[in-house]
Amino acid sequence: MKNFELNQYLNKLLLVKDYQDYGPNGLQIEGKSEIKKIAFAVSANIESINKTIENGCDALIVHHGLFWKFHGPKTITGPFAKRVLPLCRNEINLYGYHLPLDGNIKLGNARILGDLLDVQNPQSFGDYKRMPTGIWGTLEEITVEEFQNKISKVCNHKVLTSTPNDNFKNKIKSIGIITGGANNEWTESLSQGIDAFLTGEMSEHNWSEAKEAGITMFAAGHHATERFGIQGLMKHIQDKFSLECVFFDSDNPA
Repeated sequence: MKNFELNQYLNKLLLVKDYQDYGPNGLQIEGKSEIKKIAFAVSANIESINKTIENGCDALIVHHGLFWKFHGPKTITGPFAKRVLPLCRNEINLYGYHLPLDGNIKLGNARILGDLLDVQNPQSFGDYKRMPTGIWGTLEEITVEEFQNKISKVCNHKVLTSTPNDNFKNKIKSIGIITGGANNEWTESLSQGIDAFLTGEMSEHNWSEAKEAGITMFAAGHHATERFGIQGLMKHIQDKFSLECVFFDSDNPA
């Protein structure tokens, strides 16, 4: 299909225009007009870019693109050049979908992770400038320890868990999920009367404040919790357009 057709389709599917994000969503670097093979990865880094080139892909679709408002104007030098220039030289289209791929109620990181964790009755959760960034739902009554083990198995990652009174036999019946670096958003669970919160990262103050507020907080790795939406999107594109697609994972412990 044409690169602009794919861009239009994904922008509509993921409600890109409804989000005010930290950077541009959609086509970030324009390459070949005709797309026959697409690579998918969590982040546009040297590893995923090199694999995209080596495997003869015409496009790379990621959750973490290359351009962020908090970086400000940047020269194309150093590590940034090592990412941008190979894409340009090989005419590879780069598409990035950040918050729209976090909060999508069907294909988002949180929704698919929630399904794998048997979260029931998933509903939109989180609020970034009036748009959702995750999901919340109910659980069959389960202990903190049992759910921690379940997360670790699904994410294939060590899970940091902060729970009131350090009692891992506490039972939880509901959870909010916002993947990645949403460590301060545990307060969303608190304000909505939800028992627990799952994200990718946890800071020192989150550890103390969440348990003192009566919330169980799980952190299972930024990369590890955000591998799900991009793979769900890949399957959707494969089924919809019968394009050849491949996912490149990364050995990223963060």
